[in-house]
Amino acid sequence: MEKLNIKAATDRLDDVIAFVVRQLEEADCPMKAQMQIELAVEEIFVNIAHYAYKPKEGMADITVDIRDGAAYITFEDGGVPYDPLAKADPDITLSADDRAVGGLGIFMVKKSMDDMKYEYRDSKNILTLVKKLR
Repeated sequence: MEKLNIKAATDRLDDVIAFVVRQLEEADCPMKAQMQIELAVEEIFVNIAHYAYKPKEGMADITVDIRDGAAYITFEDGGVPYDPLAKADPDITLSADDRAVGGLGIFMVKKSMDDMKYEYRDSKNILTLVKKLR
């Protein structure tokens, strides 16, 4: 299990992606799963960078744990409490003009991961993405 502590800022996204990809490559992660994980990591980290601490800045911890044939990617931040899983999924049957703004990125993450878990503990948002690698 590897952990990265990094400033929650969009200009650090490349560092986050490189950290996660390195762990996935060491685990011989299939390319399809790796691409899905990369997109999910980007969505979650950018959301943290944009919304967790505004207008201030803060840090985020990203942990990658490869075990039991799955990747567990956990994001922790000390920003405002926010459970992305509590929000209703957008109605994708509606046109973009008729659909409420927001929520599509988290919806895509939910659909591409095998599981997601959220908890607020010790004044931290903790979101774990789970993706089976085989």
